[in-house]
Amino acid sequence: MNVEIPPDVRNTASQLGAGVPYALKVLAGQLADDPDMGRPSGLPGILTVTVDGDLFEDCPGLSVGYIREPDRIEIRYLRPTPSAGLSPDANDQDQEQGRDQDQPADTAAAAVAVREIADAWHRITRWLQHHAPDSYAGFRAGASPAAIAALESDLGIQIPLELRVLWLLTAGDDGVNGWGCLPGNKALMPLDAVAAVYRLKMDSQAHEDTLNVNRSGDERITVWKPTWIPVVALGPADRTSGLYLDAATGYLGRWSRYNEAPDEERDTLVTYLEEAADMLESPGLATRDKPGLIDGALVWLSGINPAQENRWQPLPG
Repeated sequence: MNVEIPPDVRNTASQLGAGVPYALKVLAGQLADDPDMGRPSGLPGILTVTVDGDLFEDCPGLSVGYIREPDRIEIRYLRPTPSAGLSPDANDQDQEQGRDQDQPADTAAAAVAVREIADAWHRITRWLQHHAPDSYAGFRAGASPAAIAALESDLGIQIPLELRVLWLLTAGDDGVNGWGCLPGNKALMPLDAVAAVYRLKMDSQAHEDTLNVNRSGDERITVWKPTWIPVVALGPADRTSGLYLDAATGYLGRWSRYNEAPDEERDTLVTYLEEAADMLESPGLATRDKPGLIDGALVWLSGINPAQENRWQPLPG
């Protein structure tokens, strides 16, 4: 059985401790011999297995997620296990509750969504590792399931599975010189920024609702809906506008601090990330935006000012 460890997972392993890459190598050998040693996680299609950090020098306890296919295994993520302050019974209970909340009715469709998000994101990160490592370094480590659950509780809305998977892979983009890695130099928002923008927009809608009482039906204003989750910002440090994911429809839409009428993007999170990956891998076929480099960092043409255009180098192909 072939066990694949993507470059971004190897990079995460090297950051968690000097002994983690070796522990991951040992686990890969065990999975090759026993592909079904893991147990179902809260994400359809992904099995999880733990690594006892006490067995390896300079290695914390690890939780490792992987997909099992007939002829191969791919390790999708790894992260430190919860601190010793959390009792095993409580941890097991949280995992069981997470499975109940995360398990959709159509598990086959959910498994496809998990794989599509992970594959699209891995295509983006693999390209960045090889062509723009400074931009790749701007990505934060994946969020823990507990952090996502806390955000879900804060927002009072169930996080869609595809967004949950993306946040497990990375919890935001800090960018390079103000440029994010997504088209238009937009940036995936950190979870704390997601919560802050969501509260701000809900407060704006509450204000409009008080005024809507005295407005006719045609004059009532909607600037935000409870199912809209901000996901992408104009830039790593610019949260004046961006994209939200509508948990009710699965489509992206545009949001702005200035409460302009929302504009439907009509992309799903999957198609949005897949198109970004397509444009990086085949820039000559890109239509929405053009990727290039400035001083080794990924920069999208539509998001730079005219003074920087002479430094911008288009990608070949």
